[in-house]
Amino acid sequence: MQHQLITRLQQVKPIPVEDQQIIMDAFEQKHFKEGETLSPSGQVARNLFFICDGVLRVMERNEKGNEVTYFFLKDNQFCTILYSFNNNMIAEESIQAACNSDVLVISKNNLLALYEKLPYVKELIDQISQQTLMDKIKTRNAYLGHDSSERYQLFLERQPDIARRVQLTDIASYLGVTPQSLSRLRKNLR
Repeated sequence: MQHQLITRLQQVKPIPVEDQQIIMDAFEQKHFKEGETLSPSGQVARNLFFICDGVLRVMERNEKGNEVTYFFLKDNQFCTILYSFNNNMIAEESIQAACNSDVLVISKNNLLALYEKLPYVKELIDQISQQTLMDKIKTRNAYLGHDSSERYQLFLERQPDIARRVQLTDIASYLGVTPQSLSRLRKNLR
């Protein structure tokens, strides 16, 4: 059976069977429990993650110490703090498991070695990452100009799978409301 990473890459371009194992061997499978940090803030992001099952969130603590969730990423998506990973810069954001998650992990050094062996893989991953970035921006922009009730309803419509899998506090931080406000919104929708 073909691994979902290969299936995802082949949505862009067919991959020869002999290359599929080289790609899979470059990644390490890991399990992260809900709340575990995959890539901490204050450090350079050194890993690229492929989500096999679960939801990861890109988040940061604001000046008041509150968690702010910028994005949720789910099954069959790549995740890293891109500017940090690409430019060896300290990341302000961190990546955390928003629910129990199974991911494939590849370090930057191993990814560069994979690109040396199979140069076309860089184009595939870059293309998928670029599409994911555009999708994240489109999703976030959809919430602009809406009040908190409308943002929550849009979230339920656009990201129902994530809404079912993550904590309400994470959803509240993503939508820019307090957990108490989110509870009131949920009660009013019933």
